[in-house]
Amino acid sequence: MAEEFSPAEFNRAIIEEFRANGGRVGGMFEGAALVLLTTTGARSGKRRTSPLTYLADGDRVLVFASNAGGPDHPAWYSNLLADSCVTVEIGTGDGTGVETYEATAMPLHGAERDSRYARQGELVPAYAEYQRMTSRVIPVVALLRADSARGLAIGDTLVKAHATLRADLASLREEVEAYLAGAAAGERPGPEPAAQLRAHCLAFCSALGEHHDGEENRGFPPLRRHHPGLAPVLDRLRREHATVARLRADLQETLDGIDAADPAAVRGRLDRVTAELEAHYAYEEKELVDALNAMTAADWAGPTRENP
Repeated sequence: MAEEFSPAEFNRAIIEEFRANGGRVGGMFEGAALVLLTTTGARSGKRRTSPLTYLADGDRVLVFASNAGGPDHPAWYSNLLADSCVTVEIGTGDGTGVETYEATAMPLHGAERDSRYARQGELVPAYAEYQRMTSRVIPVVALLRADSARGLAIGDTLVKAHATLRADLASLREEVEAYLAGAAAGERPGPEPAAQLRAHCLAFCSALGEHHDGEENRGFPPLRRHHPGLAPVLDRLRREHATVARLRADLQETLDGIDAADPAAVRGRLDRVTAELEAHYAYEEKELVDALNAMTAADWAGPTRENP
């Protein structure tokens, strides 16, 4: 009978083999492009190392939070959202050693994320299948050496993230309007469309919450260090995040009961969320994009948490 290993034991064996053999491993990962990523536990504060498949992208290393197509993000992804300072171990290529360096982890968004994930799916077809297996958009994370002087264009990334969230909210609004119009015409939408609306709302609200949590835990502390004059702006944005969180909760509660909800109340909740987010996005982009674009990977090194 074959010996069985727990996931933790399996990963530990891969990590030990990787370090002992200059970044090379055998078995099911033989020939694969592997990297070891060490993150800090978002809750425990302990350092955790994960073996991951990577894609070289110029001076960046890209990793993919596929979780083998599972419904939830892997723990290492949640960790780097809370603390973007990570450690990378990568083979030198000739099997003679492993290079270790500190890096800044930045999730990709929009067309950039889509093109890089599609490329990985072409090179490793399992990744295309992972995306088909899950309703979540599998994150792509760029790892850039912390001592790099390269600008990360995080301001541009912020604008792209806002565009993605805007499009998702617009799509949700269209689905809600179609549902309400059908109900008004005497059609009986049934439980499945309502369940789909609730799932779409949950996905949007989760993505929005994750975006704001990432800003507060990863984005605001370095900005406050390097641009202390932005402190009033960051404080206002934190307050707006709290307002949006309350509106998200109200919207979810409304759509959870959409089959019995007052259409005017549903539309009113959507209008308020949309208006609040548009004002928030416009203010944030006006105040932060230039400062974010001016920061380098080295600027992002250091503590990435701040107290409320």
